[in-house]
Amino acid sequence: MITRIIPSSGEKLPVIGLGTWQTFDAGTEKYEALQNVLTAMHTAGGSLIDSSPMYGRSEKVVGDITAAMPVANDFFYATKVWTTGLQEGIQQMEKSMQLMQRKKMDLIQIHNLTDWKTHLPQLRRMKEAGTTRYIGITHYTDDSHDALEKIILSEPIDFVQFNYSITARHAEKRLLDVAALKGVATLINRPLGVGELFSKVKGRSVPAWADEMGMNNWSAFFLKYIIAHPAVTAVIPATGNPAHITENLEAGEGDLPNDVTRKKMIEYLEAL
Repeated sequence: MITRIIPSSGEKLPVIGLGTWQTFDAGTEKYEALQNVLTAMHTAGGSLIDSSPMYGRSEKVVGDITAAMPVANDFFYATKVWTTGLQEGIQQMEKSMQLMQRKKMDLIQIHNLTDWKTHLPQLRRMKEAGTTRYIGITHYTDDSHDALEKIILSEPIDFVQFNYSITARHAEKRLLDVAALKGVATLINRPLGVGELFSKVKGRSVPAWADEMGMNNWSAFFLKYIIAHPAVTAVIPATGNPAHITENLEAGEGDLPNDVTRKKMIEYLEAL
Protein backbone atom coordinates (compact mmCIF):
# COMPACT_ATOMS: atom_id res chain seq x y z
CA MET A 1 0.00 0.00 0.00
CA ILE A 2 1.04 3.57 -0.67
CA THR A 3 2.33 5.35 2.44
CA ARG A 4 2.72 9.01 3.29
CA ILE A 5 5.07 10.68 5.74
CA ILE A 6 3.82 12.15 9.02
CA PRO A 7 5.78 15.42 8.82
CA SER A 8 6.37 15.91 12.55
CA SER A 9 8.14 12.56 12.90
CA GLY A 10 9.00 11.08 9.50
CA GLU A 11 6.95 7.97 10.29
CA LYS A 12 5.16 6.43 7.33
CA LEU A 13 1.39 5.93 7.47
CA PRO A 14 -0.63 3.83 4.98
CA VAL A 15 -3.01 6.01 2.97
CA ILE A 16 -6.14 3.90 3.58
CA GLY A 17 -7.39 3.80 7.15
CA LEU A 18 -10.71 3.00 8.79
CA GLY A 19 -13.34 5.20 10.38
CA THR A 20 -15.67 3.67 12.98
CA TRP A 21 -18.59 6.11 13.16
CA GLN A 22 -21.84 4.06 13.27
CA THR A 23 -20.17 0.98 11.77
CA PHE A 24 -18.40 -0.14 14.98
CA ASP A 25 -21.20 0.94 17.32
CA ALA A 26 -22.31 -2.66 17.41
CA GLY A 27 -23.11 -5.64 19.57
CA THR A 28 -21.04 -8.79 19.91
CA GLU A 29 -23.03 -10.46 17.13
CA LYS A 30 -21.17 -8.18 14.69
CA TYR A 31 -17.69 -8.86 16.07
CA GLU A 32 -16.79 -11.58 13.57
CA ALA A 33 -17.57 -9.39 10.56
CA LEU A 34 -15.77 -6.43 12.11
CA GLN A 35 -12.71 -8.55 12.86
CA ASN A 36 -12.75 -9.61 9.21
CA VAL A 37 -12.71 -5.92 8.26
CA LEU A 38 -9.67 -5.28 10.45
CA THR A 39 -7.92 -8.41 9.23
CA ALA A 40 -8.46 -7.40 5.61
CA MET A 41 -7.06 -3.95 6.30
CA HIS A 42 -4.01 -5.36 8.07
CA THR A 43 -3.39 -7.91 5.31
CA ALA A 44 -3.48 -5.14 2.70
CA GLY A 45 -0.98 -3.06 4.68
CA GLY A 46 -3.39 -0.64 6.35
CA SER A 47 -3.17 0.27 10.01
CA LEU A 48 -5.08 3.41 11.09
CA ILE A 49 -8.29 2.98 13.12
CA ASP A 50 -10.06 6.23 13.98
CA SER A 51 -12.67 6.37 16.75
CA SER A 52 -14.23 8.74 19.30
CA PRO A 53 -16.29 8.74 22.50
CA MET A 54 -19.01 10.26 20.31
CA TYR A 55 -19.30 7.00 18.38
CA GLY A 56 -21.28 5.03 20.94
CA ARG A 57 -19.70 1.63 21.62
CA SER A 58 -17.07 1.96 18.92
CA GLU A 59 -14.04 2.43 21.17
CA LYS A 60 -14.93 -0.63 23.24
CA VAL A 61 -15.63 -2.70 20.14
CA VAL A 62 -12.26 -1.73 18.65
CA GLY A 63 -10.56 -2.62 21.92
CA ASP A 64 -12.37 -5.94 22.34
CA ILE A 65 -11.67 -7.10 18.80
CA THR A 66 -8.07 -5.96 18.41
CA ALA A 67 -7.07 -7.27 21.84
CA ALA A 68 -7.95 -10.76 20.60
CA MET A 69 -5.89 -10.39 17.43
CA PRO A 70 -2.20 -11.39 17.32
CA VAL A 71 -1.49 -8.30 15.23
CA ALA A 72 -3.06 -5.86 17.73
CA ASN A 73 0.10 -3.80 18.10
CA ASP A 74 0.44 -3.33 14.34
CA PHE A 75 -2.53 -0.97 14.22
CA PHE A 76 -2.35 2.81 14.56
CA TYR A 77 -4.98 3.76 17.16
CA ALA A 78 -6.60 7.20 16.99
CA THR A 79 -9.39 8.59 19.12
CA LYS A 80 -10.66 11.96 20.29
CA VAL A 81 -11.63 14.06 23.28
CA TRP A 82 -15.21 15.30 23.01
CA THR A 83 -16.24 17.17 26.13
CA THR A 84 -15.75 20.49 27.91
CA GLY A 85 -13.55 21.14 30.94
CA LEU A 86 -10.01 20.07 31.79
CA GLN A 87 -10.77 17.30 34.28
CA GLU A 88 -13.69 16.04 32.20
CA GLY A 89 -11.36 15.80 29.23
CA ILE A 90 -8.66 13.99 31.17
CA GLN A 91 -11.19 11.49 32.52
CA GLN A 92 -12.68 10.92 29.08
CA MET A 93 -9.30 10.30 27.48
CA GLU A 94 -8.32 7.89 30.25
CA LYS A 95 -11.58 6.02 29.69
CA SER A 96 -10.98 5.92 25.93
CA MET A 97 -7.60 4.31 26.47
CA GLN A 98 -9.15 1.73 28.79
CA LEU A 99 -11.93 0.96 26.30
CA MET A 100 -9.48 0.62 23.41
CA GLN A 101 -7.13 -1.35 25.69
CA ARG A 102 -4.10 0.82 24.96
CA LYS A 103 -1.45 1.92 27.44
CA LYS A 104 -0.30 4.51 24.91
CA MET A 105 -2.47 6.03 22.19
CA ASP A 106 -1.02 6.74 18.78
CA LEU A 107 -3.14 9.84 18.20
CA ILE A 108 -5.61 11.84 20.30
CA GLN A 109 -7.55 14.58 18.56
CA ILE A 110 -9.91 17.31 19.74
CA HIS A 111 -13.27 16.32 18.29
CA ASN A 112 -14.91 19.13 16.28
CA LEU A 113 -12.72 21.67 18.13
CA THR A 114 -14.79 21.19 21.29
CA ASP A 115 -13.19 23.35 24.04
CA TRP A 116 -9.92 23.13 22.13
CA LYS A 117 -8.18 25.90 24.06
CA THR A 118 -8.56 23.81 27.22
CA HIS A 119 -7.67 20.43 25.74
CA LEU A 120 -4.73 21.34 23.51
CA PRO A 121 -2.32 22.23 26.36
CA GLN A 122 -3.32 19.00 28.12
CA LEU A 123 -2.69 17.01 24.96
CA ARG A 124 0.78 18.54 24.77
CA ARG A 125 1.44 17.46 28.36
CA MET A 126 0.26 13.94 27.51
CA LYS A 127 2.51 13.83 24.47
CA GLU A 128 5.50 14.94 26.56
CA ALA A 129 4.64 12.25 29.11
CA GLY A 130 4.42 9.59 26.41
CA THR A 131 0.71 8.88 26.88
CA THR A 132 0.03 9.72 23.25
CA ARG A 133 2.44 9.84 20.34
CA TYR A 134 0.62 12.49 18.31
CA ILE A 135 -2.00 15.19 18.88
CA GLY A 136 -4.48 16.81 16.51
CA ILE A 137 -7.74 18.64 15.83
CA THR A 138 -10.81 17.70 13.80
CA HIS A 139 -14.00 18.92 12.19
CA TYR A 140 -16.29 17.77 9.41
CA THR A 141 -17.81 20.86 7.74
CA ASP A 142 -16.59 23.36 5.15
CA ASP A 143 -17.51 26.18 7.53
CA SER A 144 -14.90 24.92 10.00
CA HIS A 145 -11.96 25.11 7.61
CA ASP A 146 -11.06 28.70 8.46
CA ALA A 147 -10.93 27.86 12.18
CA LEU A 148 -8.80 24.78 11.51
CA GLU A 149 -6.45 26.86 9.37
CA LYS A 150 -6.00 29.49 12.08
CA ILE A 151 -5.07 26.84 14.62
CA ILE A 152 -2.64 25.17 12.22
CA LEU A 153 -0.94 28.51 11.66
CA SER A 154 -0.69 29.38 15.36
CA GLU A 155 -0.35 26.11 17.28
CA PRO A 156 2.10 23.19 16.98
CA ILE A 157 0.03 20.07 16.21
CA ASP A 158 0.75 16.83 14.39
CA PHE A 159 -2.56 16.08 12.66
CA VAL A 160 -5.64 17.84 11.32
CA GLN A 161 -8.74 15.89 10.28
CA PHE A 162 -11.43 17.35 8.03
CA ASN A 163 -13.95 16.62 5.28
CA TYR A 164 -12.89 16.33 1.63
CA SER A 165 -14.22 14.42 -1.35
CA ILE A 166 -14.38 14.60 -5.14
CA THR A 167 -17.66 16.54 -4.91
CA ALA A 168 -16.84 18.51 -1.73
CA ARG A 169 -13.56 20.17 -2.63
CA HIS A 170 -13.53 23.22 -0.35
CA ALA A 171 -10.35 21.95 1.34
CA GLU A 172 -8.50 22.43 -1.95
CA LYS A 173 -8.90 26.21 -1.70
CA ARG A 174 -6.50 26.67 1.22
CA LEU A 175 -6.64 24.11 4.00
CA LEU A 176 -4.67 21.33 2.33
CA ASP A 177 -1.95 23.74 1.24
CA VAL A 178 -1.71 25.33 4.69
CA ALA A 179 -1.38 21.91 6.33
CA ALA A 180 1.43 21.02 3.93
CA LEU A 181 3.13 24.37 4.53
CA LYS A 182 3.09 23.91 8.32
CA GLY A 183 4.05 20.21 8.23
CA VAL A 184 0.76 18.91 9.61
CA ALA A 185 -0.48 15.46 8.59
CA THR A 186 -4.02 15.30 7.21
CA LEU A 187 -6.74 12.73 7.82
CA ILE A 188 -9.75 12.91 5.52
CA ASN A 189 -13.23 12.19 6.85
CA ARG A 190 -16.40 11.90 4.76
CA PRO A 191 -14.31 10.85 1.71
CA LEU A 192 -17.30 9.03 0.22
CA GLY A 193 -19.81 11.75 1.02
CA VAL A 194 -21.57 9.67 3.70
CA GLY A 195 -22.84 7.40 0.92
CA GLU A 196 -24.07 10.24 -1.30
CA LEU A 197 -21.46 9.54 -3.96
CA PHE A 198 -22.65 5.98 -4.41
CA SER A 199 -26.22 7.19 -4.84
CA LYS A 200 -25.01 9.47 -7.62
CA VAL A 201 -23.51 6.57 -9.61
CA LYS A 202 -26.08 3.90 -8.68
CA GLY A 203 -26.61 1.45 -11.52
CA ARG A 204 -23.56 2.67 -13.44
CA SER A 205 -20.29 0.93 -14.11
CA VAL A 206 -16.99 2.70 -13.66
CA PRO A 207 -16.12 4.31 -17.04
CA ALA A 208 -13.74 2.29 -19.18
CA TRP A 209 -11.02 4.96 -19.10
CA ALA A 210 -11.01 4.86 -15.28
CA ASP A 211 -10.93 1.06 -15.21
CA GLU A 212 -7.90 1.12 -17.49
CA MET A 213 -6.18 3.38 -14.94
CA GLY A 214 -6.71 0.93 -12.09
CA MET A 215 -9.93 2.41 -10.71
CA ASN A 216 -12.09 -0.67 -11.24
CA ASN A 217 -14.72 0.07 -8.58
CA TRP A 218 -16.40 3.27 -7.44
CA SER A 219 -14.70 3.29 -4.04
CA ALA A 220 -11.30 3.25 -5.71
CA PHE A 221 -12.47 5.99 -8.10
CA PHE A 222 -13.59 8.29 -5.28
CA LEU A 223 -10.70 7.56 -2.92
CA LYS A 224 -7.91 7.75 -5.50
CA TYR A 225 -9.05 11.27 -6.37
CA ILE A 226 -8.39 12.28 -2.76
CA ILE A 227 -5.16 10.35 -2.25
CA ALA A 228 -3.74 11.87 -5.42
CA HIS A 229 -3.52 15.22 -3.64
CA PRO A 230 0.04 15.32 -2.25
CA ALA A 231 -1.05 17.01 1.00
CA VAL A 232 -3.35 14.11 1.95
CA THR A 233 -1.80 11.72 4.46
CA ALA A 234 -4.64 9.20 4.82
CA VAL A 235 -8.36 8.75 4.24
CA ILE A 236 -10.59 7.10 6.83
CA PRO A 237 -13.80 5.81 5.20
CA ALA A 238 -16.05 4.09 7.76
CA THR A 239 -17.28 0.58 7.07
CA GLY A 240 -18.19 -2.59 8.88
CA ASN A 241 -18.54 -4.59 5.66
CA PRO A 242 -15.62 -6.86 4.65
CA ALA A 243 -16.51 -6.53 0.96
CA HIS A 244 -16.53 -2.74 1.18
CA ILE A 245 -13.19 -2.53 2.99
CA THR A 246 -11.65 -4.63 0.22
CA GLU A 247 -12.84 -2.15 -2.40
CA ASN A 248 -11.60 0.77 -0.30
CA LEU A 249 -8.20 -0.82 0.13
CA GLU A 250 -7.74 -1.18 -3.62
CA ALA A 251 -7.53 2.60 -3.80
CA GLY A 252 -4.30 2.49 -1.83
CA GLU A 253 -2.47 0.46 -4.44
CA GLY A 254 -1.15 1.18 -7.91
CA ASP A 255 -0.89 4.45 -9.78
CA LEU A 256 -2.71 7.62 -8.80
CA PRO A 257 -4.50 9.94 -11.23
CA ASN A 258 -2.61 13.03 -12.39
CA ASP A 259 -4.12 16.51 -12.52
CA VAL A 260 -5.53 16.01 -16.00
CA THR A 261 -7.25 12.78 -14.98
CA ARG A 262 -8.57 14.28 -11.76
CA LYS A 263 -10.20 17.07 -13.76
CA LYS A 264 -11.72 14.46 -16.06
CA MET A 265 -13.08 12.57 -13.03
CA ILE A 266 -14.78 15.72 -11.74
CA GLU A 267 -16.28 16.52 -15.12
CA TYR A 268 -17.61 12.98 -15.49
CA LEU A 269 -19.51 13.17 -12.19
CA GLU A 270 -20.79 16.69 -12.85
CA ALA A 271 -22.26 15.50 -16.17
CA LEU A 272 -24.37 12.78 -14.51
